[in-house]
Amino acid sequence: MKRCFDFVLSLMGLIALVPVFIVVAWAVKKDGGPVFFQQQRVGKYGILFNIYKFRSMVIDADKTGAKVTASHDPRITRIGSLLRKTKIDELPQLFNVLTGDISLVGPRPEVPCYVSKWPDTCKETILSVKPGITDYATLYYNDEQAVLAKAEDPEKAYLNEVMPHKLRMYEQYVNDQSFWLDIRIILATLLKMVGLGRKDSRRR
Repeated sequence: MKRCFDFVLSLMGLIALVPVFIVVAWAVKKDGGPVFFQQQRVGKYGILFNIYKFRSMVIDADKTGAKVTASHDPRITRIGSLLRKTKIDELPQLFNVLTGDISLVGPRPEVPCYVSKWPDTCKETILSVKPGITDYATLYYNDEQAVLAKAEDPEKAYLNEVMPHKLRMYEQYVNDQSFWLDIRIILATLLKMVGLGRKDSRRR
């Protein structure tokens, strides 16, 4: 049922968002370089796949700096700053949902170099389900860039503080998962995107 739900909603979303995709593609292309950014991530059972986003950083940004991004990162383009703030850069991941690489709701897919640092027990639990576009951690760290911008070393702060917290929330989602929970998380995510949601301080 979850796969059918993912397929139908992602297809409907892609069709409805065609005008948005055209405008954003034009704006990103005007900035120079490719419209889409793709990066290898770890999926269910540790299978690698390419995730898609609208490009919000300079070309080859992932080869010239940390894998995490703070809000003051000089690699972020002018249009990219707006795309990241509004989460519009994430919309192409609906293609990943449509093809079955990820679900609408699930633990966020991480890059291989960071997954290699996860404790084995976390890997076993978290990688037993498909990753997703949104989940508990996505809601809590709605403005992760700003959180990391306060750190002297954003990547170190991510590895030592943010990532362990995210892992706990990923495991919590796996234990709590249900169809109705996914509906609630999707609705909460949409509210966050339009600025009506509040951070759930109970998720620790």
